[in-house]
Amino acid sequence: MGRLFLITLEGKFYSCKHCKVHLALSEDITSRSFQSRNGKAYLFSKVSNVYFGESDDRMMMTGLHTVVDIFCVGCGSIVGWKYEFAHELSQKYKEGKSVLERFKISGPDGSNYWGTPTEATHIIVGGGSDADDI
Repeated sequence: MGRLFLITLEGKFYSCKHCKVHLALSEDITSRSFQSRNGKAYLFSKVSNVYFGESDDRMMMTGLHTVVDIFCVGCGSIVGWKYEFAHELSQKYKEGKSVLERFKISGPDGSNYWGTPTEATHIIVGGGSDADDI
């Protein structure tokens, strides 16, 4: 493996919970109201210091999407997914955007979201995951 070049983000940023590599700026959040199997997730317009897995069609709460998993370049942990293609017209705004799972990242103040899948199940019941709250 060669030398690893990391981008250092300035300002309020989210980082990998495991290795503290900078992943995204707080100002690049498009929505804070997404859900994953592990609880809360945030939609970002840009992410850094990640690499992408293979393209995969997945049935999600809002329909069929072509996505790729996002991995931290520092430790290889999966931290979320990127929307490559939305099959429904109403979901096209997600294309090219990335979702980072709150469970797998540290917040700008260094805090961690320690939810577990069992704690998050009550959140998922009864609503969609995509309404913007900002």
